[in-house]
Amino acid sequence: MGGGMDVIEEGCAPSRNRRSGGRANRVAVRSAPLADNLRPVRAGMSGGQYKPLTQAGMERIHQAALDALETIGLANAPKSGIEIMTGAGAILGEDGRLRFPRALVEDMLRVAARGITLYGRDPAYDLHLEGTRVHYGTAGAAVHIVDLERNEYRDSTAKDLYDAAKITHHLDNVHFFQRAMVCRDILDNYEMDVNTLYACCAGTTKHVGTSFSDPSHVKGCFDLLHMIAGGEDKWRERPFVSNSNCFVVPPMKFAEESCITMEACIRAGMPMLLLSAGQAGATAPAPIALAIVQAVAECLAGVVYVNAMAPGHPCIFGTWPFVSDLRTGAMSGGSAEQALLTAGCAQMHQFYGLPGGAASGISDSKLPDMQAGWEQGITNVLAGLSGLNMCYEAVGMHASLLGFSLESLVLGDDLLGQAMRCVRGIEVNEDTVSIEAMRQVCLEGPGHYLGHEQTLSLMQTEYIYPVVANRMSPKEWVEAGKPQLLDRAIARKNSILAKAGNQIDPEIDAAIRSAFRIHVAR
Repeated sequence: MGGGMDVIEEGCAPSRNRRSGGRANRVAVRSAPLADNLRPVRAGMSGGQYKPLTQAGMERIHQAALDALETIGLANAPKSGIEIMTGAGAILGEDGRLRFPRALVEDMLRVAARGITLYGRDPAYDLHLEGTRVHYGTAGAAVHIVDLERNEYRDSTAKDLYDAAKITHHLDNVHFFQRAMVCRDILDNYEMDVNTLYACCAGTTKHVGTSFSDPSHVKGCFDLLHMIAGGEDKWRERPFVSNSNCFVVPPMKFAEESCITMEACIRAGMPMLLLSAGQAGATAPAPIALAIVQAVAECLAGVVYVNAMAPGHPCIFGTWPFVSDLRTGAMSGGSAEQALLTAGCAQMHQFYGLPGGAASGISDSKLPDMQAGWEQGITNVLAGLSGLNMCYEAVGMHASLLGFSLESLVLGDDLLGQAMRCVRGIEVNEDTVSIEAMRQVCLEGPGHYLGHEQTLSLMQTEYIYPVVANRMSPKEWVEAGKPQLLDRAIARKNSILAKAGNQIDPEIDAAIRSAFRIHVAR
């Protein structure tokens, strides 16, 4: 946690004896909040240190994607989309496929939005997407909740989604909340879309991402958003929700209903995540490089679509290919290949200078265990080091996107803090390499740096401390009753939920409940 909290939070502290004196004072210092610019990690730090693709490799992927758009094209565009894209210069073939001349793609890239801001309802949570600035958050459509207190998988509910949003609101290193699970207790699809949006916005004032199951639901959901914002004009000034839109069905087909939804959201002023989610070896080619080619081609088609309709509309280039375990065909979101795909896609976002997003942090493990730790750690660190602007599905996701765990969300806050510390890297400047401290300790001092002024001054700003993770010695651990990691995660989850409240003004909330059937209890 941002260096501003002790390793133990309220509700999570084991009953070990604390030593008094200097250590207690240091604990008090670490508990004091830091100014944002002094924190060791924070949203939007710049990555880009890791580059699995060479410049020549990126150019080849770009040229292959242009070839695919010009010669293969995409099928199944809705009538409205055909009119928009052919009006800009796309060519409708006799086979019904839209093809995109190179010059058209290049023209649309020139007018595409760069350096966009995804707003939070609280400006403190605004996300500035440019260059290699990194942000981690949730996403997905899990159909199960991983209930660790009962040790079972069960259907996810609107309350679970609301709880996940409330927890996210209190986690420093989870920077945005995109809908992470399906409200399976709501049978009516329109009510599900409304309650999904409500649960996310009621739980947090961070930026929210959502989807719509049918284009006809968009208008009612925007009525809800305008109520939350305080009017349509206020919404358009600071649109705090983006649409995660699977506008393509890989390989190389448009998703007609999603495209119609996308058009409606653009007209209503909502930022778009242009999402291409092929699965390498299944709906995308097996070679990692060619899977990136297909994802880039599909998202470039989205860039043409959006900018032909509304030049400069804020969009995220969502090349989001997944990996198959080729022995079974099952998805393998926690694999090294997934980490490479995501990092390569991040480089392609930067190649075009466009805001980009992709998947990181998915675990194939069914529980928050050691497998989950290495899968989430590897994929999140490489995504951050590659400079991915929006790292989606970074926390909480298990069973290859089928299950979401609130405890894993809590644990992920620690994990992402460490990942962001890797993203920050090592500062080398006059102060950090001065040997004056070495001279004082070795020639004048006690022979160690524990109490040195430099050490104490850097405790908060250079180092980050986990909240739930355990750094006790074996002796301290035994004296504390051998606390287990998942028990501590459960305790922190419950502590947060006990203090978290509804983030919608009570009067507005009452009006919303009069206008819509809200399934989440007050």
